[in-house]
Amino acid sequence: MFNRISSFKYLFKLIIFIPLIFSFSKRSYTAFDEGFYALQARWMLDKGNWTIPLWWDEYVLDRTIGLQFLIAKSQDLFGRNIFSAYLPTTAAAILMLFITYKLHEELFSKKYAIISPLILSTTYLWFDYSHLATQDIVFSCLVSIGLFSLVKIKSKDNKFYILLFGIWIGLAFMMKTFLVFVPLISLLPYFFLKKNILFSKFFWIGLLIGSVPYFIWTFSINPYLEKNIIFYLVEKFNILSNSNNFTNPFYYYLWNIPTTFLPWSLFAIIGTIQNISQSKENKYVLTFFPLILIITLSIFSTKTPYYPLQISSIFSLNAFAGIKYLYNSKRYNQIFLFITSKIIPLFIFSLTFTYYFFLKNNTNFNSKENTFLILGLLFFGISWSFLKQKNSFKELLIILLIGPYLLTSFLLQSGLFTDRSRELREKMEYVSSLDIAKNQPIKVDTSGINNLSQSKIIGIALLTPKLGEGLESIDQLKKSELVWTTDLKKIKNNDLSFEVIYESDTLKPWKLILKN
Repeated sequence: MFNRISSFKYLFKLIIFIPLIFSFSKRSYTAFDEGFYALQARWMLDKGNWTIPLWWDEYVLDRTIGLQFLIAKSQDLFGRNIFSAYLPTTAAAILMLFITYKLHEELFSKKYAIISPLILSTTYLWFDYSHLATQDIVFSCLVSIGLFSLVKIKSKDNKFYILLFGIWIGLAFMMKTFLVFVPLISLLPYFFLKKNILFSKFFWIGLLIGSVPYFIWTFSINPYLEKNIIFYLVEKFNILSNSNNFTNPFYYYLWNIPTTFLPWSLFAIIGTIQNISQSKENKYVLTFFPLILIITLSIFSTKTPYYPLQISSIFSLNAFAGIKYLYNSKRYNQIFLFITSKIIPLFIFSLTFTYYFFLKNNTNFNSKENTFLILGLLFFGISWSFLKQKNSFKELLIILLIGPYLLTSFLLQSGLFTDRSRELREKMEYVSSLDIAKNQPIKVDTSGINNLSQSKIIGIALLTPKLGEGLESIDQLKKSELVWTTDLKKIKNNDLSFEVIYESDTLKPWKLILKN
């Protein structure tokens, strides 16, 4: 009987994450960055080129091919569909939740270990990027694996975890190249505690094993290049290091991280500070690691919302610690309960009513998306309003989690975080149903690609049933061939050799034309 109950608990721990990870709504890509990677993966399959990242017929040498390879291989194994394209991200997200669970066990205790991954899965930033086919969750998962292996290394006899700590570094470099040095720099104080790692042959063997994909790719691509690929990657790093479109002030993360880690930001900040007083080893992981990482990222010129994903597992642990501290604090307990049970629900209700009566009609959301969003916000507010002084710690955790859990589950199932280019998808589904577009390749006039039209053509190309080659001009088009183009001068000049097959405001400035 006890074994059955125990088995049910493990099954429940798995089932509870399904609405947060798997969506039953339709999917569509955003143009950047996931659409860009998915399009490169499509060319890998179409052209049989598994080595060189492409943009039509040009080489893209500012990044590795790690994620594109994973997407293409997933589609090769499980079918060329959009669900398969997201499998690498989904697998990494699941693994990251599991690693967070194990980190909780190691740094706190087995009791309430499920809470930290639940906090992580309902954090806005992690939830958002776990449903994007980009490198960021895969990279962050590898960082979490590195942290876990480091925590598990108690002596030089822990050969497996020393090996694992070496492996993640090489794999992470294949994902995000020089960004891997940010978590490594942030772990430097911890290395002084475990400096025997660097003198272990298993660390260096692991580093070599993890670097194998990069070495194979380097040796494969270099014959096509004028210089070693590492020089192109360094050039991209130098661009990001200097002023560019993503340059932000030093204090960028001081407001961005609390915003993107909602609704657990305040708890995570309190937990990060509180954990300084914890054991020597724990504070290096829970406090010094995230703080040094944030400072390091703040020094770097390029600042984006997703760079801090690397510390999202640690922040979820700190959020749990922060909640526990506030619950047990005689000084702050009442303030904590007043804010969470009164102020925050009132703010959420006000936000919901404002959206429903004043903003709803100004968005592009459909009725399903609006309904799920409003219900999710209402359930969130109602849930937290049930917090009382007499709640046990377990009851408090459950009440705190129910609101964010329902909100994120509703948002995912509504399609807001999966069908991000819904209107473009719907238009392209119609184009794909046209007999003339089903049975022949549709080429692309690349002369029309610029900063304004590039995002649209990525989405169009991904949803084109048979994607043809790029053309420098529509004059290269042969009779009865189709092309996506922005060049309509000849049609406007009554050139009857070209005919517009399809156009819409959603696909603008691109139109599908036929050469007569």
